[in-house]
Amino acid sequence: MKKFFTTATAAATILLMACNGSQSSLEGKWQYAGGITNGKAEGATQGYQLQRTYTDKNFEAYMLEEGVEPERYQAGDYTLKGDSCIETETFNMQPSLLTGVAVHYQYQVKGDTLILKGTLPTNKVQVEEHWTRLK
Repeated sequence: MKKFFTTATAAATILLMACNGSQSSLEGKWQYAGGITNGKAEGATQGYQLQRTYTDKNFEAYMLEEGVEPERYQAGDYTLKGDSCIETETFNMQPSLLTGVAVHYQYQVKGDTLILKGTLPTNKVQVEEHWTRLK
């Protein structure tokens, strides 16, 4: 009987996580698949890829172009709380007003797609980014 309750509890936890997209980390490699900026849809990048690698608490973002060494363009820390993903950029290859600023996103994982939605605090731009998990 105890084994049944343990199995049922585990199954309920997995179901709840699947329903609301909440996870304890975003660990893995993700590729930019397009999004929406201030209501304007944009597709995936053309001629190069943007990829992010998440560990349990950090992320690094790279630009990949055929025949060129991958270039790290951003890095930082993140935490997940409920349906919120709070990212703080600690490195950007270009000057950025977001370095050191906590950006609050509502996040959701649907199948193999990570969706980050939020308003950038420095310029109030509304963004929705779609990232596909790489295997």
